[in-house]
Amino acid sequence: MSLEQVFFLIVAGSTLASSIFVVATRRLMHSAFWLVTALFGISVLFVLLGSGFFAVVQVLVYIGAIAILIIFAIMLTRNVMENDEPQANRGWMFAVLVCAGLFIGLVTVLSSWPAFSTTVKSIPASGEDITALGKILTDPQGFAIVFEVSSVMLVAGMIGAIYIASEKKAGKE
Repeated sequence: MSLEQVFFLIVAGSTLASSIFVVATRRLMHSAFWLVTALFGISVLFVLLGSGFFAVVQVLVYIGAIAILIIFAIMLTRNVMENDEPQANRGWMFAVLVCAGLFIGLVTVLSSWPAFSTTVKSIPASGEDITALGKILTDPQGFAIVFEVSSVMLVAGMIGAIYIASEKKAGKE
């Protein structure tokens, strides 16, 4: 095993552990700090892949903007240090079953798709040609499906946040 592979395994393991702590930690503030750690680990993985552009975007956009915005929102909206409320949802088992069923259904549907096993276009070796990257991301034979699925996931997250916020607001009135 080379030194680069060992470093990858260490970074991947710490990123995976951090992402588990994001959802398993009881206090929101600690969860937000674990999120920053997980996002930084992903940035290091981009560096190992030789894509400095994505590493810098990861640090600037996700850590520098989104994670810090989440931390400020937590600090401004809740008494974080004295949060004794249970963090687990009572319907967590139902959510696990729905997620597992959805995963199995998606894998089944996508594996029957004829273009599922085709090789997509590769990103240029330098990883810094932004025009080629944009064409690959939007090309139907490239990463367009992954790009659209991530868009749907972001919309689903926004809908969930709106639902949770309206549920809390309705309970206080």
